[in-house]
Amino acid sequence: MRSLLILSLITLSMLSVNQQMNAQVQMSAAKQHLSTIAALEAKGDLKNLEPAINAGLDDGLTVNQVKEALSQLYAYTGFPRSLNALGVLQQVVASREQQGKATVTGPDAAPLPSDYDALKQGTEVQTRLTGGQPFNYQFAPQTDYYLKAHLFGDIFARNTLSEAEREIVTVSAIAALEGCEPQLVAHVSGARNMGVTDAELRAIPQVLESTVGNVEAWRVRKALAKVFGENNEEGRPNDGTWPRGDFNAAYAQYFIGNSYIAPLDAKNGGPVNVTFEPGCRNNWHIHHKAVQVLICVDGRGWYQEWGKAPVELKPGVVIAIPEGVKHWHGAARDSWFQHVTYMTRVEEGSTTDWLEPVDDGIHSKLP
Repeated sequence: MRSLLILSLITLSMLSVNQQMNAQVQMSAAKQHLSTIAALEAKGDLKNLEPAINAGLDDGLTVNQVKEALSQLYAYTGFPRSLNALGVLQQVVASREQQGKATVTGPDAAPLPSDYDALKQGTEVQTRLTGGQPFNYQFAPQTDYYLKAHLFGDIFARNTLSEAEREIVTVSAIAALEGCEPQLVAHVSGARNMGVTDAELRAIPQVLESTVGNVEAWRVRKALAKVFGENNEEGRPNDGTWPRGDFNAAYAQYFIGNSYIAPLDAKNGGPVNVTFEPGCRNNWHIHHKAVQVLICVDGRGWYQEWGKAPVELKPGVVIAIPEGVKHWHGAARDSWFQHVTYMTRVEEGSTTDWLEPVDDGIHSKLP
């Protein structure tokens, strides 16, 4: 009889995250909406940006406040994302007018004095942001000028948003940008100098986790831990593109750590998506009379055949595990990991032998 063997994995939810989400968010509703809108703009998620803007306008944000946040973000996320987001705002305002919904335009920024010196003022603002230490980017003088005169001079001088609100917008947006962790840490630190309270900073990941994504919230928590001198060993979560699925204890005895299993075509016995928590891996095992295929879709993990060097698993890597080969696979120590798996070349009487656990000494040496 032909059978489809699916590895069942079990995952444990992150208790600390659940506790955070259950706690009261220590940030005003307006700032929460600005945080969500900024992160979605940076992420380029226009589909979810539209309802987020609507929710903000329903909850008291003015059109000009949202416009100001999206305009400021061109300096951090680029004109294409900023203009796309402003286009969504324009559509939202037009739609609300057609529906007769109350929409407050709000005051625009107050005019600046005729003798306003953007470079001087921007230098002062940037110096406060960096904690009283003058910042001079001598390697790229023109960029240094743009930062001081335009971003912190022209843009920050507009009083449609406060300096604290602008830094909440900035931190939230950078959290949605892959590979910008040093800048995120710098702005988390700088936000405190611009009037953002520690309680508000700690609220940002709560907001982002519930409205934008797990990875964005995780990046802020890591930055907060670094700025506050706290320990945070939380591994990178999956980004939510692939489902985690349901808790399943059927094969728990064959795994170190926990994970989820999500059948992608349960009705027809098709591929299954598996999510490993950081450090989770299955025991050494052998598939007889079947070939298992792993398609890596998110995070980072490892695969190893007996007697061979481990192979790093990243999105896009495909592994076809030969019949009869002893092997194991799972997540890296510091990262969640997901792969889609299915069995092929399945012969009558196919089985799996579950063997000894992967030694901690082997796994701990992997980067």
